[in-house]
Amino acid sequence: MIDRLHRFALRCFGRLPRSMRRRLVRHITPNFTVGAVCVIERADGAVLLVRQAYRERWGVPGGLLNRGEDAPDGAKREVREEVGIEVVLLGEPAVVVEPAPQRIDIIFRARPVGEVAAEATPTSAEIVEARWFAPDELPELQHETSAALVALARSSRSPQARALGAVVDPAQALHVVREQAG
Repeated sequence: MIDRLHRFALRCFGRLPRSMRRRLVRHITPNFTVGAVCVIERADGAVLLVRQAYRERWGVPGGLLNRGEDAPDGAKREVREEVGIEVVLLGEPAVVVEPAPQRIDIIFRARPVGEVAAEATPTSAEIVEARWFAPDELPELQHETSAALVALARSSRSPQARALGAVVDPAQALHVVREQAG
């Protein structure tokens, strides 16, 4: 009985105009925020981390995408706004989906364009400190940053992922990402 009702409902749904189907789907499905972040690495291997005014641990530059904004453009914009540097994105991004906070993060590897100062300078009120860290000297990281490093390490093992194993240490994940990038 339930199966027949379900099929009937799907047939009715299929006959609705496309714009109405889209509105209906957007109304009944969960909404997620989408952000883009960059793991920025200098030529000497140091990684840029930021400390936000409203968080204690360190993270990577990035933030929410603007409505209609392309993820790579948003990632570069966020880096420019937060630490004032231009970056070039490397390879394909990794994606982390967090169901509970309903957040999707798109994680890019990046390198600074041109010469970069030894000291990074926050250029946003949101960022209280920006610093380059050697991969084996990472400070305490935000949960989202640790998840981003692990996801990036796993995706760098593609195509269709040779098994990475259980990389849970962000420094180890960063090492795997660097190793795979060659």
